[in-house]
Amino acid sequence: MTSHRVGGKDGEDMIGKALCARELADYRPGAVVSRTLVDKKAGTVTVFSFDKGQGLSEHTAPFDAMVQVIDGEAEIAISGRPVRVRAGEFIIMPAKKPHSLKAVRKFKMMLIMIRA
Repeated sequence: MTSHRVGGKDGEDMIGKALCARELADYRPGAVVSRTLVDKKAGTVTVFSFDKGQGLSEHTAPFDAMVQVIDGEAEIAISGRPVRVRAGEFIIMPAKKPHSLKAVRKFKMMLIMIRA
């Protein structure tokens, strides 16, 4: 897996503009691409694109997070329980619970993590 970050620091190049979420992180063969839109003390908002078969291995986070799927389809496992999520759907991942994800087909998501 290759990982790429794109865009300006803290989404400064996007402030005050109407944007299309699907266009914020392009697909790249065999890669995961991420673009941070907001990175504040209170939380982060990051858009990711995953090529088919790419994913994130099981890990935990100290804060609740929400994944909004904006294109494609993924399987997200929370505490070993897999859930399929598709474009237009979202899933909430609770703090301190192990989770992982894998692109069933190419997919893009917006990850919203609240630190408070």
